[in-house]
Amino acid sequence: MKLEPSPASPPPTAVVDVTVWTGERWAEHQDVLLRDGTVVQVRDHVPGTPGLDGTGGHLLPGFVNTHTHLQQATCRGVGEGQPLLAWLLSVGEHMAALTPRTAYLAAVAGALDGLRSGSTTLVEHMWPHPSEEVHDAVVRALEDVGVRATLGRGVADRVDATRRWGFDPRLVQPLDTVFEHVQRLVSRTAGSRTTVGLAVPNPRSLTPAGLRAVHEFAREHGMTTSIHLLETTTDDDMCREHAGVGAVEYLAAEGFLDDRTLTVHGVALGPADIATLAATGAAVSHNPISNMRLGSGVAPVLDLRAAGVPVGLGVDGAASNDRQDMLETLRLTAYLQRALHRRADALGFGDVVAMAVDGAGAALGLPRRPGGGVTVGTPADLVLVRFDRDFGCLPVTEPGAALLTTGSPRVVDTVLVDGEVVLRDGRSTRIDEGVLTERLLGL
Repeated sequence: MKLEPSPASPPPTAVVDVTVWTGERWAEHQDVLLRDGTVVQVRDHVPGTPGLDGTGGHLLPGFVNTHTHLQQATCRGVGEGQPLLAWLLSVGEHMAALTPRTAYLAAVAGALDGLRSGSTTLVEHMWPHPSEEVHDAVVRALEDVGVRATLGRGVADRVDATRRWGFDPRLVQPLDTVFEHVQRLVSRTAGSRTTVGLAVPNPRSLTPAGLRAVHEFAREHGMTTSIHLLETTTDDDMCREHAGVGAVEYLAAEGFLDDRTLTVHGVALGPADIATLAATGAAVSHNPISNMRLGSGVAPVLDLRAAGVPVGLGVDGAASNDRQDMLETLRLTAYLQRALHRRADALGFGDVVAMAVDGAGAALGLPRRPGGGVTVGTPADLVLVRFDRDFGCLPVTEPGAALLTTGSPRVVDTVLVDGEVVLRDGRSTRIDEGVLTERLLGL
């Protein structure tokens, strides 16, 4: 089942006469030249240059949403007001009942929602699920929307219906079965904008042997492994009860952590944990809004950055955030750290954009964009912002401050992925949004 994507228009060869974020400053009246889906030159504007007209607009790289669960778009509001473990059980019932149809519609809706706020790359952390058809549906959805993605195939090998020391037994498969499926997914996505990785629910869901097997498989195939870690103190509490050590030490003891490991949340990380992450090169995906909504707390972002731990930004799934709005995530990342540390200068626009564009790029195997700026030689994943689409942003005295403090999906005019315009005038060029709405209402 598809939503009849429209035929793609020829990609533009340039974005012309636009103000560009370089990673250090806004450069006015620039032409960004594109070839074969890559940024090949950024120069002063040459009148008459053909391409996408950026006059009056501001251009920056697309954001990397380092953590989401697209399938959760079908269970918005589920478990609202419940603590984490109770919430997980509530959402788990919906994940166990997932079908290819609901997975496809949810993934299209979530990916398109993210594009509208400038997220051109996402890390889809799928829950373990035995249905290959469900995974194929998510892959098709990503392809239809046109977004770039890392598809994390869920994996667990310890069962526990309570989710305290293990994972939902209905969804757990033997590791060899999972690895064989991952290989098929790699073949299925070859040459596309989707790469494949592994997604671990949390440290409690893998045995020591499982940790070693997952790490060895991921390392052998050059894959990213993402894992929820210390969203609350539950990981530490359970690991100490059953394994005699804290969660980070439990992972480190089995050699699980390395520079292709993306840990998610990290709200309850302590100084020793942070030092271990820094020593191993593991990155952290910071998800401030879901941490607020579930009452988990505030991650030690400034301490992580000071220790040299790579920190990217994530939106999380629709059941714990409700929207895939990366601009809102940028704002809350800055505001929460300012409030926590009582410093208005704790994180500014340049800091949060660098985190959103390049913070966890190395762990994901992505080309680096220093400072989060438009960079020659990198894929043409670009976002054109027009502040005049929302009078609530006007007048603009400084573009970065305006985007950080007032930016919303309303100001996102055009989005390019791999040089292709996938969003124009705030709407998908590939998906019939009216049909999508109708089908979502029917779920």
